[in-house]
Amino acid sequence: MESCSNIVSLPEDCVSSILSYTSPPDACRFSFLSSALRSAADSDIVWRTFLPSDYENIVSRAVNPFTLKFSSYKQLFYALCRPFLLDGGNKSFKLDKSSGKKILHFICKGTINNVEQRSNCRFQEVAELRTVNWLEIEGKIRTGNLTPNTAYGAYLIMNVSHRAYGLDSAPSEVSIVVGKNRVMRRGKAYLDLKDDKKSKMETLFYRNRREVLRNRVVEVEEENITVPSKREDGWMEIELGEFFNGEEDDEEIKMKLMEVGYQLKGGLVIEGIEVRPKQIQSTHHTDPTNTKMFME
Repeated sequence: MESCSNIVSLPEDCVSSILSYTSPPDACRFSFLSSALRSAADSDIVWRTFLPSDYENIVSRAVNPFTLKFSSYKQLFYALCRPFLLDGGNKSFKLDKSSGKKILHFICKGTINNVEQRSNCRFQEVAELRTVNWLEIEGKIRTGNLTPNTAYGAYLIMNVSHRAYGLDSAPSEVSIVVGKNRVMRRGKAYLDLKDDKKSKMETLFYRNRREVLRNRVVEVEEENITVPSKREDGWMEIELGEFFNGEEDDEEIKMKLMEVGYQLKGGLVIEGIEVRPKQIQSTHHTDPTNTKMFME
C-alpha cells in the first residue's frame, strides 16, 4: 500500500507517462487500484501510445469510418480491437487487445469455381472450389502494414464442405518469402483432416493415381506435415509459415500454398489469409482444371 500511496502523490501527467510504457491490460488493472489513479490510467497520454502510429490512416480506410469516432483514445483503442472491414471490404483489420499489435485478414480474389455467402464469414462472400485438379493460393502483404519488431505467423483460413473429396490425397507445399527471394519457410500441409472411411471410397475410384501421388511424396516419419486445426469461429486454419517484421525498409511478404501433383479435388472453402503475431491464438469464372487464386 505504501508504494501505491507514493504513486498517488505523483502528478497525474507523470503517472500517465509511466503507464504509457506498460500494456493495455496493465493500464486497465491500474485504473482499479484507486479512484485517484483512474484518471491517469484512462488518460489520452496512456492510450495514444497503445495505438499504431498510422491509426488515422487505418480509420480513414474503414468501410464505415463513422463507427470509429470516439471521444477518447481508450474508447478508440477498444473499438479497433473489434474486427472491421478496410479498403472496400477486401481486408479485415483489428488490434490485439493485449498488445495493440496489428492483425490483418485478406479476402480471396482471383479465378474460382463458385462464390457464396456464409453467415459466419467476416466478408460478404467466400470462395469454394468445386472441381479442380491443380491449385495454387498466393497472398501478398507489405511489411509496412504490420507492427514493427514483431514475429508474425501467416494462416490460410479455410473449411471443407460436405461434398469435399481428394483434399487429403497428398500434401501441398507451403512457403513464405520475404523481399527478394529470402525464403523464411518451406513445408508441407494437408488440406483436410484424414478420414479413413472417405479415403477407402476414393481409393476405389482413384487407386492408381493416389499411389502415384503418394510415391512422389517422401514420407519420412519425422517430417512435420501440417494439418488443419479448428478455430473458435467455426473455421479451420493451416499455418503457412512465420517471419519477423523488423524495422527495415517496406518489403513484400509472399505467402503461398501450392499443390504437389495433379489430383482431382473439390469442396475446399477459402475465406482468406490471416497474418497475426505468433503468440496470439485464433480466434469469378475459371477453368475448373487449372485454378490459381491471388490475395493482395
